[in-house]
Amino acid sequence: MERFWLNSYPHGVPHNIDPSEVKTINQLFKKAVKDFPEQIAFENMGATLGYTELDELTDHMASFYINKLGLKPGDRIAIQLPNLLQFPVAMFGALKAGLVVVNTNPLYTQPEMIHQFKDSGAKALVILENFADKAMGLQEKTDIKHIIVTGVGDLLDFFKGSLINVALKLKSPKKGGVPKYNLPGSHKFNMALKFGATQDFTPHRADVHDIAFLQYTGGTTGVSKGAVLTHSNVVSNMLQIISWISPYMKKGEEVIMTPLPLYHIFSLTLNCLGFLYFGGRNVLVTNPRDIKGFIKIMKNTPFTCLSGVNTLFNALLEHKDFKSIDFSRLTFSVAGGMALQSDVAHRWMKTTETCIVEGYGLTETSPVVSVNPLDGNDLVNSIGLPIPSTEVGIFDEQLQPVPLGEAGELCVRGPQVMKGYWKRDDETDKVMFGDGWFRTGDIALFLENGFLKIVDRKKDMILVSGFNVYPNEIEEALSTHPEISEVAAIGIPDARSGEAVKVFIVTTNKSLTLKDIRTYSKNYLTGYKVPDFVEFRDELPKSNVGKILRRKLRDEDPSFKGSHP
Repeated sequence: MERFWLNSYPHGVPHNIDPSEVKTINQLFKKAVKDFPEQIAFENMGATLGYTELDELTDHMASFYINKLGLKPGDRIAIQLPNLLQFPVAMFGALKAGLVVVNTNPLYTQPEMIHQFKDSGAKALVILENFADKAMGLQEKTDIKHIIVTGVGDLLDFFKGSLINVALKLKSPKKGGVPKYNLPGSHKFNMALKFGATQDFTPHRADVHDIAFLQYTGGTTGVSKGAVLTHSNVVSNMLQIISWISPYMKKGEEVIMTPLPLYHIFSLTLNCLGFLYFGGRNVLVTNPRDIKGFIKIMKNTPFTCLSGVNTLFNALLEHKDFKSIDFSRLTFSVAGGMALQSDVAHRWMKTTETCIVEGYGLTETSPVVSVNPLDGNDLVNSIGLPIPSTEVGIFDEQLQPVPLGEAGELCVRGPQVMKGYWKRDDETDKVMFGDGWFRTGDIALFLENGFLKIVDRKKDMILVSGFNVYPNEIEEALSTHPEISEVAAIGIPDARSGEAVKVFIVTTNKSLTLKDIRTYSKNYLTGYKVPDFVEFRDELPKSNVGKILRRKLRDEDPSFKGSHP
């Protein structure tokens, strides 16, 4: 396939990556430690980890995994942490031990955790004590044999860290404190590091084909599935990203603000791994929803890059203190996870005098497929140009290429495309075809200059602040309510989160309210999946075989008719 978009490539960006430069994440990490031993790798809550110190701590953690827990290369380990210094220690330690990392959202409910852990066969779990009560009983329902619990302050300096940990234990769980939990046989994070330091350890020599991550996603439809991402997939995408931004980077001088969670593939590949290549300093923001606190961090730490989603950029712009930040070192910002609104992009440029470049990707593509140029030729409302060593095709329903300018399904082929879905050949076959082509489920078209534009989605996925929400999961949870006979979930436009969850319900109890629905949902669903809107109906539209027609609900009058909290 002719890559005509290469004619629009920025100066200095190669058409293809060199796959021999770095082959595995372990090699990347080792190279970063060698090249930048004195640089700070990660920063959080005023504490820092240098590259050399990070190397030592990850050795200790890997040693603990192997020598104490008896884990072996290929075993899966779930990491369920927010943006804390413990995350890179736990993750890089796992990769050094040859383990497969199963990244897990800390806000998951226990049913969501059970599904992911059973499906992945994870044998160990690293979890923050603020959520440890949800791990109670997991060992009887999953393959989890070992649980490592950490406190927020564990890797801060001793006095500050101890103070924070004690304060959180005294705080109400409803206000972010530590709930009561009982996990017999569990291990404390810092004790694990101390044990690992006393044992001999030889890092696992990873192969490019080894699985590095199981990143769970709903894929095209349905219950979440584990996208199998090898070392080669992730490193290839990292090399593709850095080839795009390298002309604007200075090794050893980059400071990237990291508000998006590292367990999210966008932040994992770009921030956590990509900036290792440059000896970058990742400033981990634990709670970016606290906009005031986030702005304080931005004031105290002059930064060169920022990644985020549209809702975050908009929330920053809306805050009265945002304009007081020093943007003199900021080179650019990157938006992903959801569509960047043109108004937000223009206001950001006016306020910071720098651009937000929008990209596009999926968990299954490690994640980046395309991105806008950084040379000033970015195109707002476009997802940019396909990145190096990537082929993109626009295909019709018969998987034949459509003429330039016509819409069709966006399909991708490149070294970043996943190996498949974990133990789900049936689901893999639905999205893979030909010689390595992946069907994204998104409808797009090529502009004449090679830029891509998303025009619609085939899949019913709802995108809430950059997080995937799948209607089937919501409908399944609400269908267990004894007074709900039918339910359908869709996404509707929302100024704050891009999209919000709306449910249409047929009920036997006419006094049922939105508050009742939300309260019930919280027993089964993470907060961002809980419906914000509800419309009660006598019946739902169906096909001639009885399938509820979500699309017909979406195509109806978009003006809101339901209740809002």
